[in-house]
Amino acid sequence: MAESRAQPGRGLGRAGGRRLGRSEEDLSGVARAASRDAGGVADDLLGEFLPQLAEAATSGRRLDRPALDAIGAAGRRAAEQGVPVGRAVELYVSAAWRLWRLLPVVAQADEAEPVRLAGEAVLRVVNDALAALVDGYLAARRLMVRREEALRRELIDDLLRGDPDVAGIVERAEPFGLDLTRAHQVALALPGRRWAEVTAATGGLERVILDRFGDRDVLVSAKEGVLAVLVPGIAVAPEQRGRRQPTGELGRVMHAALQSIPSGRPWRIAVGRPYPGVFGIARSYEEAREALDLAGKLGLPDPVAQAEDLLVYRMLLRDQAAIADLIEGVLTPLTLARGGAEPLLATIEAYFATGGVATHAARRLHLSVRAVTYRLGRVRTLTGYDPMNPTDWFTLHAAVLGARLLDWPNRDLPRPT
Repeated sequence: MAESRAQPGRGLGRAGGRRLGRSEEDLSGVARAASRDAGGVADDLLGEFLPQLAEAATSGRRLDRPALDAIGAAGRRAAEQGVPVGRAVELYVSAAWRLWRLLPVVAQADEAEPVRLAGEAVLRVVNDALAALVDGYLAARRLMVRREEALRRELIDDLLRGDPDVAGIVERAEPFGLDLTRAHQVALALPGRRWAEVTAATGGLERVILDRFGDRDVLVSAKEGVLAVLVPGIAVAPEQRGRRQPTGELGRVMHAALQSIPSGRPWRIAVGRPYPGVFGIARSYEEAREALDLAGKLGLPDPVAQAEDLLVYRMLLRDQAAIADLIEGVLTPLTLARGGAEPLLATIEAYFATGGVATHAARRLHLSVRAVTYRLGRVRTLTGYDPMNPTDWFTLHAAVLGARLLDWPNRDLPRPT
């Protein structure tokens, strides 16, 4: 037995060995035999159970709270090590009936052998019964968890798509603690890599969200390759809709939690605005989904996108024919440049993003200031629009944003039908 592990026999020798009159080796043998009975479960999970059991046999006292806490900690270690709960129970019961025969009250009885055999038989029956009880309990719990998870996924799907059966969905939401008369908002998280990372992240993210927002009106589920999070929100009053609302913390909380899953990086988060009622959830989801798509197309540097910050981009996309006409009329000449339109588009985009400061744009593009000003001059020559002229700024900026949203020049512009 390794020196670093707890030694059940040694603990018994210190606490109760003199009263039992047994050697340390005999008691270590009890622990080793119990480990074999339990299929090789490490006997260090017994901790101080054997000396405590011996003490109880002589004093009649039950285990105190520290002793029970230590056994609970051993149970948590067993779970972390992947030990089936039935095996852990068997380890303890086997140790108990094997220790039974060593107790003075048994060994010194007038008819020691019948007492020993009766006690061992009872404890073995208890062992078998507990194993069957645990197996049945866990099987039922697994079935309940699978059923609850299926109901949760179905509920979230119906909420996010705006199921017209409002009465039915309100009734189904009640067991999950959802008050659908309140305002809610939806946030979506997209991993930079594969779908497996989404399902793996669900449990950890749910714990963080529940700790921060409570266990009512909160749902977390994987949906269509993303993580969907539903939390309570504060609906914006009609008189407040003209003002920009403060950015909520939901997206930041999610991003901080998901950063602990490095294989899913980079994570991109999008948060819809809060709305009341059943259909408000579907509306917030659509906003979050659209914001997630827009943030990816625009390559926004901030990994957390708020739907209200992307309203102007949504407006551009709603009339694709008009934005395509703008791109064709303003930016098409850039395709005649050496190297194509992309380097010049990137230069205009960086120049606008840095407030029209060529030095900052050069730093962002890893170019010299001279190279940036040369490219801006080429844009002016080819298109007739000067990026450095405030009069032309809006036209060029809108055209560049439209190009990013429509993935031009990588894709052909949509044609009117």
